[in-house]
Amino acid sequence: MSFVALSSRIDDILSQSGKEGLKEICELLHNEVKYYNWVGFYFMNHETRMLHIGPYAGAETDHVEIPFGKGICGQVAESGDSFIVDDVTAQDNYIACSIETKAEIVVPMYKGETLIGQIDIDSHDPAPFGDEDEAFLKEVCEKVSAFL
Repeated sequence: MSFVALSSRIDDILSQSGKEGLKEICELLHNEVKYYNWVGFYFMNHETRMLHIGPYAGAETDHVEIPFGKGICGQVAESGDSFIVDDVTAQDNYIACSIETKAEIVVPMYKGETLIGQIDIDSHDPAPFGDEDEAFLKEVCEKVSAFL
């Protein structure tokens, strides 16, 4: 399924379920994009400087809280910029979720000017993420933030 078709499906999910549809969005992306092996949302707690896991699809994770600055997600929490990692073994600050994970993309989610969360995607394939993934995931985050 193309990113355009997925975007339309996400619109449908959000129009029917609002923020309650986040788990369904994770499952849609996980099932329809062959190299999206784990898809999840993390949400910011600026007071505690922690990310808290939201809905996700894929293998269970122990990383339900991530301190700002730790791992790829924590780095995005501090920088506010997307981060694509082609090879997680080359990252000193990587938090391993699965020995199968080879690559990761994390895209921040804003509500206005405020960073409120992020979408995190792991892949078992090396270097699968490109500019199209990043643009699509930014769009997903914009759509989701409108319902939060």
